[in-house]
Amino acid sequence: MIVNSSDGDCDWRWYGRRSGRKLRPQRRVLMERLLPKLKIADPDGHDLVEIKSQFPAGKRSIWMEIGFGTGEHLAGLATRHPDVGFLGCEPFVNGVAALLSKVDAAALHNIRVFDDDVRLLLPRLPEASIERLFILFADPWHKVRHHRRRITVSKNLDAFARVLSDNGTVIFASDQHDFAAWSLANFLDHPAYTWTARCRADWTEEPKGWITTRYQRKAREVGLDPVFLTFRRCMRSCVTRGGKVLNSPSDQCI
Repeated sequence: MIVNSSDGDCDWRWYGRRSGRKLRPQRRVLMERLLPKLKIADPDGHDLVEIKSQFPAGKRSIWMEIGFGTGEHLAGLATRHPDVGFLGCEPFVNGVAALLSKVDAAALHNIRVFDDDVRLLLPRLPEASIERLFILFADPWHKVRHHRRRITVSKNLDAFARVLSDNGTVIFASDQHDFAAWSLANFLDHPAYTWTARCRADWTEEPKGWITTRYQRKAREVGLDPVFLTFRRCMRSCVTRGGKVLNSPSDQCI
């Protein structure tokens, strides 16, 4: 993961490895031949990435998953919803290769990939261009001094709010309850989001249409029960913080 420098400038620093085990020959071929066809080009300067034009015509909306792991959830959604364009963001080579294998096997045409840290892409996406955002089982960064690396820090929530459409949805899941509680507090403190829960089952039971991954099944086998949090992006006309509208272009950098 990469984070800003302590002085707030966009000085990107990477934490963790980009690759793990050596790729199988078939997956190396997919990285060489299929990824260039699906990859969102690295954002350059201040140019916007016209995300809808990256997909075949006729996609009714764009859904985005940040940190898609091996791509089980993303590929499953893409299979169920061929009329939706799916943007998957994952910096780790092995995860990208695993997703490409699923895309190739199922002949999916509605997935695009950004194979770097999502915070490089978010400022370049058009405002209100994403209808649904998934943040599933992200790194909890347990140590207090590492909490600023968490994906749900306030500045990231600002960036998500900018790219989400009015009444768009954020679906967050984690089997680390302290991280889930910390993230919930940040979302509740942010004026752009409303937590949709009305009863306990809304955060203890899987949302409708949920795709259970191998990671989630293994976690449950060792007694880790996930929390599911769903947030609604408030209408822009209603969102201010200290009299300042949060969706202005000057608030893009995180």
